[in-house]
Amino acid sequence: MSTTQNRTEQNPRTKAPLRRFWQRVSDGLELSELWGQFTTEARTGYSLYSREVDWEALAKEKGVRRGFKTVQAFFWALLMKLSPARRVLLLLALFLLVFGKIQVRTGETSGQLDLGAFGVVILLGLLALELAERVTMKRDLEIARDIQRWLVPATPPAVPGCDIAFATRPANTVAGDYYDAFFRETADGERLLIVVGDVAGKSVPAALLMATFQASLHALATEPSSLADLVAALNRYTCTRSLGGLRFTTAFLAELDPATRKLTYICAGHNAPMLRHVSGELACLDVGGVPLGIDTNARFEQAATTLAPGDLLLIYTDGLIEAVNDGGEEFGLSRVTEILHAVPGESAAETLNHVLNAVNTFAGRTPQHDDITCLLVRVLA
Repeated sequence: MSTTQNRTEQNPRTKAPLRRFWQRVSDGLELSELWGQFTTEARTGYSLYSREVDWEALAKEKGVRRGFKTVQAFFWALLMKLSPARRVLLLLALFLLVFGKIQVRTGETSGQLDLGAFGVVILLGLLALELAERVTMKRDLEIARDIQRWLVPATPPAVPGCDIAFATRPANTVAGDYYDAFFRETADGERLLIVVGDVAGKSVPAALLMATFQASLHALATEPSSLADLVAALNRYTCTRSLGGLRFTTAFLAELDPATRKLTYICAGHNAPMLRHVSGELACLDVGGVPLGIDTNARFEQAATTLAPGDLLLIYTDGLIEAVNDGGEEFGLSRVTEILHAVPGESAAETLNHVLNAVNTFAGRTPQHDDITCLLVRVLA
């Protein structure tokens, strides 16, 4: 057998470990996907550090001096994100990397001692510490995400004559959006309470307030009060947890009578839900008042409409219509209404998938900047 043939047979065995190594490192992603992920993370990192930069002061500088000042500002923004001990270690590592070469003289011989390797070791140690901290934080956030999922229904309730679907997509691990649908007893009998809310802000602070909102809603809903009284009580409670109105909550709350299909609702500063009638006419359910948590004495107006077979009701948070693409263009209401008009015969879940897939296609690789939550009700014939 020739040498060339031996090499040909050995090549697959040589490539297999490399292929497995690359698959493990890259999680099986293509180069284009890896690059897209990197650019997304780079934009997020830039956004984080650029908040600490005084751009007005930099605008007064010119030429090379402006470039130097910009690099300096970003370095300080990065440095101040570390703990004091890690700041010192980072500065030491950088010093050793730049000035670590020392001339050493022993008797008649002389040489150069390079301490740059120690700088590399320190940098790797800092990276390991940061990664350990991030993994711990990520694990805690994942636990918080699981707890948050327990606070919302996993499956829609069974409602005679209605098909209901909902979906939520946090911008971060945890979200400030809330949705719910459950039956409660009122003075007029059993009603389906439908709620979609959005706490001002994102991530952990908003998620914590979302949890208190859920708890207070379920506690207040046990009383056989009217929808207006329920919202008023919920507003009073939210005012005690909103930091003087800074952490307010927009919400749409509605009660549906399954027997008559009468929908009574209050829109508390929330994006007005869209009701597409079977005739094709579109209505916005915008009657209500200010967001919850701003004014203890706020008054909320209540309205009602009757749903007909074939009607489609979409309740959503602002993250849906404010999703942006690479050009900074928003998804907008017009694209949502086009989808609602184009899918008259599909199930609620299928229609909702169309909406979310359209947002994905529109946004592309642009990072999601706000939580997206949708609840859709289709009235059956």
